[in-house]
Amino acid sequence: MLQAGRVVVPSFTVRAIGFVRSPFAEKAEAPRQATVAHDVPGRIEVLPEHEHALHDLSGFDRIWVLAWFDRAARPEGVTSPSKVLPPRSDAKRGVFATRSPHRPNPIALSAVRLDRVEGLLVHVRDLDLVDGTPVLDLKPYLPYADAFPDARAGWLEAPRDPRPSWDVRFSADAEAQLAWLSTEHGIDLRKRIADALALGPQPHPYRRIRHETDGTSVLAVKEWRARFAVEGAAMTVLRITTGYRPKALALGAGDAVVEVHRAFTARFG
Repeated sequence: MLQAGRVVVPSFTVRAIGFVRSPFAEKAEAPRQATVAHDVPGRIEVLPEHEHALHDLSGFDRIWVLAWFDRAARPEGVTSPSKVLPPRSDAKRGVFATRSPHRPNPIALSAVRLDRVEGLLVHVRDLDLVDGTPVLDLKPYLPYADAFPDARAGWLEAPRDPRPSWDVRFSADAEAQLAWLSTEHGIDLRKRIADALALGPQPHPYRRIRHETDGTSVLAVKEWRARFAVEGAAMTVLRITTGYRPKALALGAGDAVVEVHRAFTARFG
């Protein structure tokens, strides 16, 4: 608005209507889009004062989730970048031409599949948001109003459309380690590793990969590491290791998370 010959930028206060519960504890783990998070289950825990607002929502196959990228929010007075480097681009792009969480207003928009509504719990799939993310609003997805399959995709036009193109394989050692983590401790790393590596072996802000001097590379998935080798258009995960240093493992005795890594190291070396 204009006021006395100058531009006055209004500010707004928003309140969360609920919070996301998902398997992603850190930003680096979360898929970049809901379509990449195929079949990932989660839920939105809606605050009690909005219970009646959920009536009739269960009749829709998909819903829009508007959320607040709280872990991308910047301190007051610190501006967001005008250009960012998206995962599928080799050059910086204007932030309004991307889905980056680093925005003037860090608002997330995800079209997810609706499984069911149980009281204050909205169960969804294809969820791409980090656990604990504040939710600002829920809206029904309407195919006749929201789907425009023939619309141009700007700089993301094919062949830049993000589709996994790398074949990811696991060695027998890696399979045994992943099976032990899943069976003994309920930690499912296999899909996270496969999804991350399917997009390529190159380091990126959204994919923490380090190249080693012996020709192998290491992918970081939370506090775990997956060492892999590249051959042609295929990658083979050779083994899984802990991301904790020996000193941290020794000092962290008694901590539930560290104890899993201690047990893993004792079993697999």
